[in-house]
Amino acid sequence: MHRRLTMILALLLIGVLFPAAAFADGPTPESNAVAIDTVWVLICGYLVFLMHAGFSLVEAGFTRAKNTVNIMMKNLLTVSLGMILFFVVGFALAFGGDTGGFIGIKGFFLGNLEGLDFGIPSLGFWFFQAVFCATAATIVSGAVAERIKFIAYIIFTIVITAFIYPVVVHWVWNGDGWLAQKGFIDFAGSTVVHGVGGWSALVGAWLLGARIGKYGKNGEIRAIPGHNIALGTLGTLLLWLGWFGFNPGSTLSGTTGDIALIATTTMLAASAGTVGAMIVTWVRYGKPDLGLTLNGALGGLVGITAGCAAVSPAGALAIGLISGMLLPLSVAFFDRVAKVDDPVGAISVHGICGLFGTLAVGLFAVDGGLFYGGGFSQLAVQATGVVAVAAWCLALGFIVFKVIDLVIGLRVSAEEEMEGLDLGEHGMEAYGDFMMRSGDVTGLMGFK
Repeated sequence: MHRRLTMILALLLIGVLFPAAAFADGPTPESNAVAIDTVWVLICGYLVFLMHAGFSLVEAGFTRAKNTVNIMMKNLLTVSLGMILFFVVGFALAFGGDTGGFIGIKGFFLGNLEGLDFGIPSLGFWFFQAVFCATAATIVSGAVAERIKFIAYIIFTIVITAFIYPVVVHWVWNGDGWLAQKGFIDFAGSTVVHGVGGWSALVGAWLLGARIGKYGKNGEIRAIPGHNIALGTLGTLLLWLGWFGFNPGSTLSGTTGDIALIATTTMLAASAGTVGAMIVTWVRYGKPDLGLTLNGALGGLVGITAGCAAVSPAGALAIGLISGMLLPLSVAFFDRVAKVDDPVGAISVHGICGLFGTLAVGLFAVDGGLFYGGGFSQLAVQATGVVAVAAWCLALGFIVFKVIDLVIGLRVSAEEEMEGLDLGEHGMEAYGDFMMRSGDVTGLMGFK
């Protein structure tokens, strides 16, 4: 007992006289901050990963039952391929050092990352960025739904996750990227993520053409309702939840008060987008349309993603409201004027609302926005970024889709499209046993 007490007193004395030596391997304020930031980023990454469940449900609910397996399969493979390709090549192209601002050159297979400081462990940073990459790719899935060959979609997913998206990331988020050097602001990806997905979706849907029966011989529009609006609603709410990882997580820090502002602006914009879309559909069509209102919520979320850390809560309300009101007008334009068949409204949600949200930073940013006395300089930079990314994605998307079409074909046969891609592409149905046979009913009722 005496020896144990003496040892404890000696350790305490060492700790008082030589604290650095006594606790050299223990936690410090700096290491604690890194640990908190790492946990925060990982949790937010998990929320962003959950968004893929939301995308799956929205796309399935807004399309026909006979294509549900195909929708689910595309989303599952988008995540899986996105993770692998962003590990092998995408991360290096996005964040692999100074190359004059266009593309990264090191970090393939997450090796050779010396000299690159991400503020948190590199694997944690990779994980967060990887789920973002898959999000950009899965946007295309909904716009080309119900008529694209599964293998054609897989090939395009490989290209967008391995090259098209990572290059844009390098331009904006790498620090030395040419758009970052100009002062372009896209905090969490209205253009980097949603613009890339939206513009790629536009060129894909345009090259594929409309679904059979969408337009009549004289150009009249025929609605093709989705089979389960409840799934679409649940998917939208899951995406809304996931956005609280998407936007606040982009701070890469759980020790900053900015996450409260970002969560608030995100919530307000989504809510305003919902109301804005509902008002427009109610006035325009005489009824408050649920499908367009759900997309209005997503439009508000996409719109605020670029400026969520740069605008005030009041500014977020304005951005969300305008995004939501733009959404049904954009859907009507692509449907009626451009004749681009987009079953889920992905082009309007991600492309058009992403475009507006990125430009809105130049208007509503508290520091440098036009409405706050900053002049037109920030707006001009935002416009430069929007045009550059749109041109990149439209050009590369056209080339890739065209090559796929020439080599293996983009579109399934008319017979397969009419029967449904579930059977034609995957040999199974999503609701094979949903309907009960009459014999089963009588058996349950006790009749012979």
